[in-house]
Amino acid sequence: MGYQVNKVDWDIQKDLLQQIREKVFVYELHIPKRIEFDSHDKLAHHVLVTDDCKSPVATGRLCTDGLIGRIAVLPEHRNRHVYTSLLTFIVQLAANDGHKAISINCILNEVERFKRNGFKQQGGVFMEAGIPRQRMLCEVSQFVTKPFTLVH
Repeated sequence: MGYQVNKVDWDIQKDLLQQIREKVFVYELHIPKRIEFDSHDKLAHHVLVTDDCKSPVATGRLCTDGLIGRIAVLPEHRNRHVYTSLLTFIVQLAANDGHKAISINCILNEVERFKRNGFKQQGGVFMEAGIPRQRMLCEVSQFVTKPFTLVH
């Protein structure tokens, strides 16, 4: 199966992006809706991944400070190709915006995967939306697209 990754406008695709994020974060991970959707959404770059049938399967965002977040992939599409394509696209957006570094607040069991892609741990473990996380930082020029699969 092939996938297409595109930058989309929040104001135009808001309902679609929210549907994907609600399925993953609100219903699957039990993150309160009031936490999942925040003021960063209006300012961030948003990415939408669709499958061969043009059905939406994943989303992610890049905040103005270079923070990658809200990566939501529907369960049946959690594979290396989707994650690699999504992250590579977001890193390219960051580079195009002139960011020298990007960061992500990843769940703890994903730290090693992000390290393989050029990220380094920054600071200590912290809680975000009731989930322990680790801030990871990567110079845009050091990002490596090795096989990448996240597990929720």
